[in-house]
Amino acid sequence: MAEFFVSLDPKIAEQLQYLIDNVPFAIWETFYSTVLATLFAYLIGLPLGVLLVVGEKDGVLPLPKALMSVLNVVVNLLRSVPFLILMVVVFPLSRVLVGTSIGTKATIVPLFIAAFPFVARLVESSIREMDRGVIEAAQAMGCSPFQIITKVILPECVPSLLTGFATAFVTILSYGAMSGAIGGGGLGAMALNRGYTRHQNVVLWGAVILLVILVQIFQTIGTRLAVGMDRRLSDKGGKKRGRKAAMKKASNERRIGGSM
Repeated sequence: MAEFFVSLDPKIAEQLQYLIDNVPFAIWETFYSTVLATLFAYLIGLPLGVLLVVGEKDGVLPLPKALMSVLNVVVNLLRSVPFLILMVVVFPLSRVLVGTSIGTKATIVPLFIAAFPFVARLVESSIREMDRGVIEAAQAMGCSPFQIITKVILPECVPSLLTGFATAFVTILSYGAMSGAIGGGGLGAMALNRGYTRHQNVVLWGAVILLVILVQIFQTIGTRLAVGMDRRLSDKGGKKRGRKAAMKKASNERRIGGSM
């Protein structure tokens, strides 16, 4: 390896050595910030997306119209703000929560705030795709709204939710890469601050290629999980049996709860 570097142009050799020394930690920074931001985004975005559907006038758990309007406005407002601008605006909140506004740890806060409205819309879209007849059947059996949500809606939407999760993860990964422009860490910071700013093309393209590889890996994993969980693809008759089992389980729980 040493002989190989000696044979190269000194500038290229220096950039390759920089990649070898710093890529593992940059990948780790990119990975853990994306995972944590995605986790926090789903803690808020998943229930919010469910509420945006079940809380409608004809939903299983109608909520006041004013509250639904506020929720939709908040989601649309946060989604309309470009991430880099949102990150600057959220700097004071990052200082309060994590003690700093610079670095990988600080980017988790704006990543979460930018991602949870996107997650909410993904979840909302997944739920709207399911067969309305399944919900009506569960209502006819006397299931409570909570039982319908937890035992019917969410289990039926698992494949679509997994696909949305992969999309959200990749989107948050791309947001994290952009955060390198204003103090973030990871591969994005390496590509921008070291590669682009210092005109080190080997570092720039090396970081970009690694980001593309990470995106492909996570997108492939998410797609395969969704296909594996999709009863419509893995078992032609499984969908009906799954619906009946879910509704029967919810109905049994309701009867048991009523008899206690």
